[in-house]
Amino acid sequence: MIRSKLFVPGSRPELFEKAAASRADALSFDLEDAVSADKKTEARANIAAFLQNTKILSRKISIVRVNPVSSSLFAADVEAIVGPGLDVINIPKVESREGVLAAVRVIATAEKAQGLSRKITILANIESPKGLRFAAEIATADHRVTGLQIGFKDLLARWGIDSSDRTAQQFIRLQVRLAAAEAGISAYDGAFTGVKDAGAFRAEAENAKRMGFEGKSCIHPSQIPIANEVFAPTIAEIDQARKILEAAENAAARGEAVFTVDGEMVDEPVILSAKAVIELAATLADQKK
Repeated sequence: MIRSKLFVPGSRPELFEKAAASRADALSFDLEDAVSADKKTEARANIAAFLQNTKILSRKISIVRVNPVSSSLFAADVEAIVGPGLDVINIPKVESREGVLAAVRVIATAEKAQGLSRKITILANIESPKGLRFAAEIATADHRVTGLQIGFKDLLARWGIDSSDRTAQQFIRLQVRLAAAEAGISAYDGAFTGVKDAGAFRAEAENAKRMGFEGKSCIHPSQIPIANEVFAPTIAEIDQARKILEAAENAAARGEAVFTVDGEMVDEPVILSAKAVIELAATLADQKK
């Protein structure tokens, strides 16, 4: 569960512990866009060293955004960061099933070299026209792919499209969400760069939640509490989910597969959605203990 994912430049190690102390569900250490070419090696070493602090990271999902698979830096990035402290590799600019499989081979080799028993998962970024066109193939390429994430700036602004345009965003969100749904994996909304505009960040997050996204990238700690709040079930949503599940039990006892709650028809998809709300609420409650 990743409601909030905080980006941390790999070239800024002085920020690592502060980020780890934040309320973000996940930390995304960056080796790509936030790091200049002359700092890549240093940033890689910074992140690799910090990932050894498994105690500090024990309550966080640790992610590293590496350089693209097509980059000469990719293999070195993976070799340096794979280890017990890493949970997810975030691969930018993924454009094909073949790209995912190429990444999997490199990751598997690094895991074997480290004697790692568990498999590191992949969060694939959809941030190019081709990547969007092949989003479902990317999502279903390998079981390691557990999420898709949108990169609005790369996908839109590069081609003269306003990356904050709601129509454009909705078009992309729907395609990415359905591609993730085909694979049965999560979808995450992209970053919002207006750090001082909390209202607009909230609006984007709420929009993404309505479209079935599970969380949103944060580029500043001030965005974390908003994302955590928006992507957590509200009291009203939890109460409604409980009502639906109780009604489902009663309907099942009567041998009915379809019934109504508050005048609305309820069938299997609605029941599954209600179960997901209750499960998420329980997970968040456990985390607070």
